[in-house]
Amino acid sequence: MYHTLLIFKCIDFPDAFCVNTVIKNYSCSNSHKEAVVFYVDMLKDSNFYPNSFTFPPLISACAKLSCLRLGELCHGHAVKFGVDAVLPVQNSLIHFYACCGLINVALKVFEEMLMRDLVSWNTIIDGFAKVGEMGLAHKLFDGMTDRNVVSWNVIMTGYLNFRNPGNVMKLFREMMAVGFKGNDTTVVNVIAACGRSNSLKEGKSVHGFLVKTFPGSSLVIGTAIVDMYSKCGRVDLARVIFDRMWNKNLVSWNTMILGHSIHANPIDGLSLYSEMVDKNSQKDVVNKFSPDEVTFIGVLCACARKGMLAEGKSYFSEMINVFNVKPNFAHYWCMANLMANVGLIQEAVDILKNIPLDEDVSPESSLWAGLFGSCRFHGDVTLGEQFANELIEQDPRNFSYYNLLVNIYAAGGRWEEVARIKYMMKERGIKRVPCCGLKDLTEIVCNVEVGGKLQKELQMALTE
Repeated sequence: MYHTLLIFKCIDFPDAFCVNTVIKNYSCSNSHKEAVVFYVDMLKDSNFYPNSFTFPPLISACAKLSCLRLGELCHGHAVKFGVDAVLPVQNSLIHFYACCGLINVALKVFEEMLMRDLVSWNTIIDGFAKVGEMGLAHKLFDGMTDRNVVSWNVIMTGYLNFRNPGNVMKLFREMMAVGFKGNDTTVVNVIAACGRSNSLKEGKSVHGFLVKTFPGSSLVIGTAIVDMYSKCGRVDLARVIFDRMWNKNLVSWNTMILGHSIHANPIDGLSLYSEMVDKNSQKDVVNKFSPDEVTFIGVLCACARKGMLAEGKSYFSEMINVFNVKPNFAHYWCMANLMANVGLIQEAVDILKNIPLDEDVSPESSLWAGLFGSCRFHGDVTLGEQFANELIEQDPRNFSYYNLLVNIYAAGGRWEEVARIKYMMKERGIKRVPCCGLKDLTEIVCNVEVGGKLQKELQMALTE
């Protein structure tokens, strides 16, 4: 990005192509806000006139920022400059509104398109899948006249994330029957589905198929197989595959640590954690991996299962003070269960009282569903359930208390209860933030003139 800007500054009269190149580079990097800032700055230049290549990366940057106001304004600019009906611009708008949770607006853009391509279809299906509307996602999938491997992966990932592994395996068989080979994402989805459904027989069958079809299995696939065997209760097989892997990354180590800690002997998980940390201190080791939040979920879960109070407290302190890992709900949940398992009920309640809930993390994300669906403790979720229900009775309008209960049910794998509480929240009007509807597009376009006022609107949105 630095070299791109350096070259740009050497151009006396940059045209739209040059500006668009910089915006795209910003959007593809981690400098998403800078893409919009740069666009606003370029509006001052009379030589720059936005075109259909300007808005896809610009709107994509707004999607990555999850900033509804900025995206709406950019949508208004696309209308003002007469490029809102261009296919790539429309596709970027579908993605943006879906990312902001306005799936109905995304669908409206999709339905009003005069021409669609595979990107259009895959994007709207992915949007519905991400919010759990799998019935509508599958209906759109069935309505496609043409599909590619991304289409299959999007619908399978949706079912996997929303706890329907059976449909993932069914779709995989349909996919193979029509001649699609799939890619690494497809394979990982299917393997993960076998693990989550505890289908050891089918998992072995898929593994055998992979050995024949993909002889040079990738790191991602190898790690997925380790995870599958662990979840199916064959941690011994998982460890054999793990030990045979030539290349390992942090995800590989975490998967095996979790496999031991949750599904087999927790002491083996702690030993593997120590081995990984020891490797980091060796000078001749090329790939060094510092433990992350997932590593410590496995470590603390192991301590909770074995009732290792002193060790659990020590690891929790090490996580924060040595490895600078910020604890999340999962870590506090493990610590609360550790306290309860050794009879320290009041201490467990105190931990639950002070959990700083991260409202940006959904318990239905693939990480949480995969870990919490199997990370069970003695007594299940009774203590946390009672405590959360008491809090809701005291303050029935507090979103955080409902979110705590949802997370607790997720931790115990009680997904029907998760759905029930979320429905209750919807019925009672319990929302994370005050409802923010989409501004009328006509108002945006009519009230924002190209030039000074348009620029001020964007600048105000950037500083919010």
